[in-house]
Amino acid sequence: MSKYYDKVETISREELTELQSKRLVELVKRVYENVPTYRAKMDAVHIKPEEIRSIADISKLPFTEKQDLRGNYPFGLFATPMKDIVRLHASSGTTGKLTVVGYTKNDLHAWSKVVARALTAAGVTADSIVQVSYGYGLFTGGLGLHYGVEEMGATVVPTSSGNTQRQIMLMKDFKADVLCCTPSYAIYLAEEVKKENLSLDELNLKVGIFGAEPWSEEMRQVIEKSLKIKAFDIYGLSEITGPGVACECEYHDGSHISEDYFYPEIIDPVTGEPLPYGQEGELVFTTLCKEGLPLIRYRTHDITSLNIEPCRCGRTFVRMNRVTGRSDDMLIIRGVNVFPSQIESVLMRNCNVEPYYQIIIDRVNNLDVMEIDVEVNDSMFSDKVKELESLKRALESDLQSNLSVSAKVKLVGSNTLPRSEGKAKRITDNRKI
Repeated sequence: MSKYYDKVETISREELTELQSKRLVELVKRVYENVPTYRAKMDAVHIKPEEIRSIADISKLPFTEKQDLRGNYPFGLFATPMKDIVRLHASSGTTGKLTVVGYTKNDLHAWSKVVARALTAAGVTADSIVQVSYGYGLFTGGLGLHYGVEEMGATVVPTSSGNTQRQIMLMKDFKADVLCCTPSYAIYLAEEVKKENLSLDELNLKVGIFGAEPWSEEMRQVIEKSLKIKAFDIYGLSEITGPGVACECEYHDGSHISEDYFYPEIIDPVTGEPLPYGQEGELVFTTLCKEGLPLIRYRTHDITSLNIEPCRCGRTFVRMNRVTGRSDDMLIIRGVNVFPSQIESVLMRNCNVEPYYQIIIDRVNNLDVMEIDVEVNDSMFSDKVKELESLKRALESDLQSNLSVSAKVKLVGSNTLPRSEGKAKRITDNRKI
């Protein structure tokens, strides 16, 4: 069986640029004619559709922000009549109204196709049994992976999230060899498998495809060791389509973006100016083919960089490096920019630390203070107090040297911090209260 889902994944950059240009020209004309908000945005910067002749002209177009979706709630940005919309998804985010996404039949087919590409890149075949433990419903994770599995002819087990004991039972009895869920839930599943005294050899898992939240390379190593699998990062966001926008291949050297459908840019998050390949900044997407909810230059606020060099796997699609954080989730501690993923990387390097932590930010006497509650191995709490003090000082020192800002570490016993069956919530910022 081919290691590629379709031949487009290996076309030349010249062919790809030609395809992207053709689709962008059609997209701009369509949204200008059918979406009043886009027409107003383009008129405001004195751009007419006929001025967009190729993908090289994309920087002339205005950005789209999440508030544009919320301000046009629920269907104001749709480019097709509701009679052509066959499915709705929505994400709540942290504030404001739901972000609503509409799909036509063609949109769903394209989504299934890019997810099938992602699964294939991660080593899934038509013979695989894939347990989808992302939430089903308005969240795009569950159904997105579900239809991608079916598209490529593999067997899907739609367990959704939660009910962990049943998840483990079905994983064992159905002999699932692929697990799809958030990385934090994978850690929780591994912990529950251990509690049930179930040997990993009794499971058939070989591959894990994890996304929906940022996770570090160090967390990958923890997951792979705890479940004896090969872990792959999958990327997506509901506004663009859902999971499957990009995924790692066997070489784990960045995630291949299906850029025939989703054109990526990197911009300076402050100025909005485009940045060259290889430079880190904010990721921006244009949906080249979407009918229901096409988006032009949508600002994701995810911080990453792009690598245009061909991959050893043979795919020619540009690769995005691991997301280091979000520009809107970045913590500013005493003037220093800190991403939660940086903290996770430091913690997971220490073999005495469990993969559970909480970051608490507060302000005392007009000074920002950061405390990190960290679970440690049970064996540490049976040691002498001086061993715990030594670990605490070592972690604080490592955090200081890596973050350039001090943090107070509080060590807690295992099973102390909350577990998550979906996206983990690890930050409490009391300065906003």
